[in-house]
Amino acid sequence: MHHHHGETDTYRVSIGHLFLLRCLSADNHANVTWSRGGGDPSLPPGVEVREGLLWFLPVQMSHDGVYTCEKRDPPGALRATFGVSVSRGKCPDPPEYKSLSLEVPGSLSCKQKEIFHLKSTRNVRWMKDCRPMEGGGHVTVDHGGLMRLSAASRGDSGNYTCLVDVSVDGRTYTAARSIRVTVDKGIEGTLAVKPEVVYPQHKVLLVQEGARVELECLASIGFSEDPETSMYWTVNETDTDGHEELHDSWKFVHHRGRVFGESTLSISNVRRHFLNVPIFCWVLNPGGSHKGDVWLQEADHRALYTAVALGLSSSLALVLLFAVLVFFRVDLVLAHRKLLRTFSKRALDGKLYDAYVSFLPPDGPGSAEAASLALGLLPEELEEQHGYSLYIPGRDDCPGEAVHDAVAATVRRCRRLIIIISPEANPPPDGRTEPRLCYEQKVGLHDALTSNDPRVILVEVGGPVDYSRLPESLRYVRRRHGALRWRSTRGASRSFWKSLRYHMPSVPSGGARPPSELSHRRTARLLRNPCV
Repeated sequence: MHHHHGETDTYRVSIGHLFLLRCLSADNHANVTWSRGGGDPSLPPGVEVREGLLWFLPVQMSHDGVYTCEKRDPPGALRATFGVSVSRGKCPDPPEYKSLSLEVPGSLSCKQKEIFHLKSTRNVRWMKDCRPMEGGGHVTVDHGGLMRLSAASRGDSGNYTCLVDVSVDGRTYTAARSIRVTVDKGIEGTLAVKPEVVYPQHKVLLVQEGARVELECLASIGFSEDPETSMYWTVNETDTDGHEELHDSWKFVHHRGRVFGESTLSISNVRRHFLNVPIFCWVLNPGGSHKGDVWLQEADHRALYTAVALGLSSSLALVLLFAVLVFFRVDLVLAHRKLLRTFSKRALDGKLYDAYVSFLPPDGPGSAEAASLALGLLPEELEEQHGYSLYIPGRDDCPGEAVHDAVAATVRRCRRLIIIISPEANPPPDGRTEPRLCYEQKVGLHDALTSNDPRVILVEVGGPVDYSRLPESLRYVRRRHGALRWRSTRGASRSFWKSLRYHMPSVPSGGARPPSELSHRRTARLLRNPCV
């Protein structure tokens, strides 16, 4: 365990006053123990420990002596010894001496930080030579107990005591601290230069309540470090010692042969009463004084909130639009095609048919359903209702023609190749029989894979199809373009016809033909295929 022994500091107090003693840097929640003298754990009557602080309620002559505190934490232990010197006078002896320059502004700090942290301060007043001070125009005292003299005179020399009245446990106590002031030097005959705060000057800083902020101040001092120079901050005309959230420090800095003072005010927690009040940085030396001001204002986040709301609304709108496009893509495309038919016609591409319908001959339940779909339902829906032109083997081919040549030529004159497959297209599980493909399927798949013309539309009927046992060409088309599944139920069939039309090419202007025109379409088909 590491131990640190602090040097003995002596505090001068007088009987009848409240006095608080803190163990170095220990906070209110630290594990601190106090003892008197050489380690006696018992404390005299009127002395007690509260939240790590040693309270004298109030100071008595019997309290004179040495007190030791020990703070224990994980890194180790810290031990410090303090002397308490008690006097019988009305005011305590001054432990501090300060020199002021004649006819130069000066200030005295109450320096009772522990008392002001009690948050129960009732009254702050100063006494000179233990007598109440008479009100004068050149002496002012702010709420934090800081006393300022606008221009020190030789008559201002003496002992000053800051008295603070506080309420503890329903009783009123008075804490006191003294300082010895001498005014023995004027600015005449000296080389002191009046200091000047370079920044801040009328600065406004946007902050958020509860945030941590550090304020910087730079002051021009002159050409040498004057030991009587000081820098300090005030918040709404109160000294920073009166606020536990405030901590200030300063130092000399040199730049290009000149001396500057650099001060920092650290605000650990921006409170509401720190906003919209003047925060002054003061610089003071025998040559005079100067100040710079900064104002803290709460940041207005309404514009940010509006921008975030608009951004979220736009993102939500885009997501909804994307969802509409995804879920209603087929309907939108079909509606767009229907609209374009009124204003445009299909460009000539040398094709004779919109689709070639290929299916296996019926030798099973699935194949019979495929033949019914190819020979009956597809013509009724696509040709008679929507004006497509289909080539269907068994209906449109001529008997006795050179089958292979005619099929290959016909497939290449179609814009789509509709392949209707069923579970019967799979070979037996033992794999002894190769899966069957029609010649037009082989030709169409070859052209589709080499030149993407015609585009292939797979339609499944009669149940799920095991593509792992089909040729690689069909598996590739299935992976790339998917497959439509025919179901005879009403809702499923409507979705099927929409999806099939989505994959079909656009038709010329005129769309679906009325019944009176069906005979003309049959006549046109006979002209193309006179053998039908």
